[in-house]
Amino acid sequence: MNPVHKQIPVLIHNGRPICESMVIVQYIDQVWNHKSPLLPSDPYRRAHARFWADYIDKKIYPIGRMLWASKGEVKEASKKDLIECFKILEGELGEPYFGGESFGYIDLALIPFYSFFYTFETLGNFSVVVEFPKLIDWAQRCLLKESVSKSLCDQRNVYKAVLEIRKKLGAE
Repeated sequence: MNPVHKQIPVLIHNGRPICESMVIVQYIDQVWNHKSPLLPSDPYRRAHARFWADYIDKKIYPIGRMLWASKGEVKEASKKDLIECFKILEGELGEPYFGGESFGYIDLALIPFYSFFYTFETLGNFSVVVEFPKLIDWAQRCLLKESVSKSLCDQRNVYKAVLEIRKKLGAE
């Protein structure tokens, strides 16, 4: 039902498809009432949140995948790029969440990648805890939310799955 990419996720609402993860999140945030909306009501802050979610979407997975799916110089360059992305994100991080007092759109965009942190640091030979303590503290706060802790994959299981993919790709 995704007319362009022919992939998931797709939300079907009233018989009509809504495609792509963050677009689906925006749709849900607008259609159903929540005590605490994910996107701010202020247009500037809403645009700001969309900008950072887009940054996360376009940077973290592609660079992280390049880190774990490659070797040699490409792997090292990816490691450097990923570390730079995390530095930038750590600089943007508010208290206690990216948007301030409540868990929001930027947090929702980044927290799934917490499941990859062990993979990134193990295959990239760096410590997320040492290099990015604010990100780790933020992730721990996010994990206190049951909706987050129950939905994230275990880091060690992600690492095992990535090792299997690396074998298939010949990136060992």
